[in-house]
Amino acid sequence: MKLQDVLLKAMAKKITWWQAAEIIGVTDRTMRRWRERLEEHGYSGLVDRRKGRPSDKRVPLATVETVLRLYQETYYDLNIRHFHEKLKEVHGIELSYTWVQKALQGAGLVARRKKRGKHRRRREPRPMPGMLLHVDGSKHQWFCDERWYDLIVILDDATKEIYYAQLVEEESTRTVMTGLRAVIEKKGLFCALYSDRGSHFFVTPKAGEKVDKTRLTQVGRAMKELGVQMIPAYSPQARGRSERSFGTWQGRLPQELRLAGITTVEAADKYLNEHYIAEFNDKFTIAAKEKGTAFRKTSRADLNWVFTVQTERVVAKDNTVAIGDQTWQLEKNRFRHSLAGTTVTIHEHLDGSVSIRYGPHVVGRCTSAGQPARRTGKPEEGRGNDGAVEAEENRLAVSHRSHRTLEIPADRDSHIPTAPNPKRVSMLKTRKPPSASRRGSSGAIG
Repeated sequence: MKLQDVLLKAMAKKITWWQAAEIIGVTDRTMRRWRERLEEHGYSGLVDRRKGRPSDKRVPLATVETVLRLYQETYYDLNIRHFHEKLKEVHGIELSYTWVQKALQGAGLVARRKKRGKHRRRREPRPMPGMLLHVDGSKHQWFCDERWYDLIVILDDATKEIYYAQLVEEESTRTVMTGLRAVIEKKGLFCALYSDRGSHFFVTPKAGEKVDKTRLTQVGRAMKELGVQMIPAYSPQARGRSERSFGTWQGRLPQELRLAGITTVEAADKYLNEHYIAEFNDKFTIAAKEKGTAFRKTSRADLNWVFTVQTERVVAKDNTVAIGDQTWQLEKNRFRHSLAGTTVTIHEHLDGSVSIRYGPHVVGRCTSAGQPARRTGKPEEGRGNDGAVEAEENRLAVSHRSHRTLEIPADRDSHIPTAPNPKRVSMLKTRKPPSASRRGSSGAIG
């Protein structure tokens, strides 16, 4: 019913004024005031008397002009949330987020948001940190110019904490391995890794279908060696947490780099590690649902070998191995005169150097420039100067700290006899051979 109809019924005493107040949704006190004004001024007395008066909460015109000028001149590429924080932290202007949003949209400086898409059911985050980590890369113009770079980010599913962030030319096996190794060395081993179906994470026989978990990539092989489960995502919506995080990165990091005057990748990485990651975590990290952590400090001392690009090759007759147009010459070794025909593993390290292993033995090593890595200094006695791989390199190639090479000090004899005892030799020479009669008699007796 209309307001007029309700009041007329109350005036005609078809309903009480208390019932009219309940129907309209006002208090008894308000209804009594309306009744008095209605009797005195008629329906014109019910007009809102606040019309035409400015609101007490109205923002001064000078403040509005300052906010719009700051956004146009200084913060033109910040999102609304980021700009609202700058107003409070840098300029001391405390306004509500809704007011800033409506002001920018009303002035035509920010486009209005589109309606949300299809509703999807939210996956509950893991209860403890270290149970699930997200890894992904985002290609963007991070320096607000024509240059494009990939930002590799590793974050925790339980707390949204950023453990690693680095700008690289392109997301690849080596750049992802660098980030994973840094997290493991800093935080420890985690339970599972969530990623897209990029070719450096999974092998997908046919586009759009499930991945083949029996065919491991280099990253998959490294994670399997460390006991970390890999989980593929089959849609961007499935990686909602990392996608939303990248939306925040793209809306903040380019502007922060511009305000800081940073234009190089090296300076940006230094800024990320020394300043911005901590600031980002302070603002966006949340508390985990359960206390404790699922991270476990690793006892592996061979991460330098786990995080390598490994390729098996058969040694040629001239003791060389090759990958494409790159060929490596194997030098002499102390346990086998030639490795021709054997299968060796070529390890391409993250720093660009190359090591070649035959089983647990390092039989070749090259620097990132492709030059053979030789030990400087005086060679060991009896080993020669033929370029054989040193014992120190083989010791570093041992896959676990519990394995130890047998080391016998040079200043004492070996526990295994290597030469006959001189007294024993003299006794054998003076001993007479048995006589023929004795041999015969013994033979007859036998």
